[in-house]
Amino acid sequence: MAVSYVHMLRSATTFHKSNLSFSSYDKRRRTHTLAVQSSDSNITTDLKVDTLLESIKWDDKGLTVAIAQNVDTGAILMQGFANREAVATTISSRKATFYSRSRSSLWTKGETSNNFINVHDVFLDCDRDSLIYLGKPDGPTCHTGSETCYYTPVLDLLDEKQVEGSRSALTSLYALESTISQRKAELVGGNGKPSWTKRLLQSDKLLCSKIREEADELCQTLENNEDKSRTASEMADVLYHAMVLLALKDVKVEDVLQILRQRFSQSGIEEKRSRAPKKPEEN
Repeated sequence: MAVSYVHMLRSATTFHKSNLSFSSYDKRRRTHTLAVQSSDSNITTDLKVDTLLESIKWDDKGLTVAIAQNVDTGAILMQGFANREAVATTISSRKATFYSRSRSSLWTKGETSNNFINVHDVFLDCDRDSLIYLGKPDGPTCHTGSETCYYTPVLDLLDEKQVEGSRSALTSLYALESTISQRKAELVGGNGKPSWTKRLLQSDKLLCSKIREEADELCQTLENNEDKSRTASEMADVLYHAMVLLALKDVKVEDVLQILRQRFSQSGIEEKRSRAPKKPEEN
């Protein structure tokens, strides 16, 4: 079980009003109160960080495993090591920071390439001997230019299969996205009978009609009180056809998930108000 590190720290910034009792009508006293609150908050946060750092099981060199994970895709970006200072720096700067064993110094991912990993949260594992930097990368994480450092499938190597290029460790959703992208690339100069995906890619009318059809069938599983396996099946159809449309529009699933994440703390009414107005349709 992973424990959120940064979320635990947020409560440390709360100032208890019972420590001070100044009149809210006295502006000079209010200013002083706010200054004391800020000072106390920083002290409390520092103490909280120190307490959490003490709870981590560092190895005999004062290090722990630090894994960077994409907050939107779930992809494991890289693995390094961190000491107390690296973890504290990550929490304060919100940039994934590690300890270089070869250089015996701290290093922040992106300090030379500008491909920073912007940390949204830090998680400790159940034994507190490793942690995850959950964040959003600014660009490719691996020095090879790959999005992640994990792109060599071991089972293919054991089966002595020829591994062409890099193949990232993809979950089901992103494996499907990758396959759809391959079908799109194969449209140029392709011969033979096209697959269903290619047919959808070649006809906007067919694709849009299927999305509407599958969305209606998904709604029918609710209206007709069908079992949940049927709902899951229809949702899979909607998702697949919608992802083909995303591929045509050159929109990544990651882009969609990022928008959903940004809406977590926003009401639906506020979100709609913030949208750019639609372009008027041409006659």
